Amino acid sequence: MQSGELVMLKTSYRGKVREFIVKVSDDEFHTDFGIIDLSVLLEKSPGDSVTSHMGQEFTLQRPRMPDFFNHAKRTGAPMMPKDIGTVIAYTGLNKDDAVLDAGTGSGILAMYLGSIAKHVLSYEVREDFVDVAKQNVLNAGLDNVEIRCGNIVDEISSIEDSFDVVTLDTQDSKDVIPHVRKVLNPGGFLVTYSPFFEQTKDIRKAIDVAGFYDVRTMEFSEREISFSERGTRPATSRVGHTGFITIARV
Repeated sequence: MQSGELVMLKTSYRGKVREFIVKVSDDEFHTDFGIIDLSVLLEKSPGDSVTSHMGQEFTLQRPRMPDFFNHAKRTGAPMMPKDIGTVIAYTGLNKDDAVLDAGTGSGILAMYLGSIAKHVLSYEVREDFVDVAKQNVLNAGLDNVEIRCGNIVDEISSIEDSFDVVTLDTQDSKDVIPHVRKVLNPGGFLVTYSPFFEQTKDIRKAIDVAGFYDVRTMEFSEREISFSERGTRPATSRVGHTGFITIARV
């Protein structure tokens, strides 16, 4: 491990796994299970273990994006991994792509996109959300994700760069759509996320007027399967519906 690198420490206590994301440094990390001298991580590799001053053993691993999803600070309900996976799959997002994102929130979607794309520019209207998102992006070690404070409805007209994918998760998506073609590269994708039918209908109308093609609106539900001694069945503790994803192309 190198100084400044992010590491996940994983341990088990009373049958439950506990995880902590830390940065390799000369500091000490305090947990319920004791203090860990983070400088010893410099001599370690993924799969190695360290022991706290109370004798609790932790296994080291490099955190991946689902780990940052689980541990990132929240400013509201982020887009879920099942929906993020849909965005990535249906746009064919790749390492050469530039992405314009709006409705940053906690920065979760921007982080996932930034772990694949060349560059992500994300707009968030609330300054307090911007501060949280920037810290989450910093914690994830992503230097290709830029968070700006601003209303995309006002800002998109002055954006001079072009993008391969535009993602909108805002209440004002329908007002942004008429301007998206100006910043979207030929063959690029527009993706919107909306929790309600009414908002989704407005988005579809705006897309039709703007002249996009290959337009589709989809809902992706998720059901976890529960295993117990009594039997196997779909879990009932989670809501499958999160929102509607509309994808269109120029």
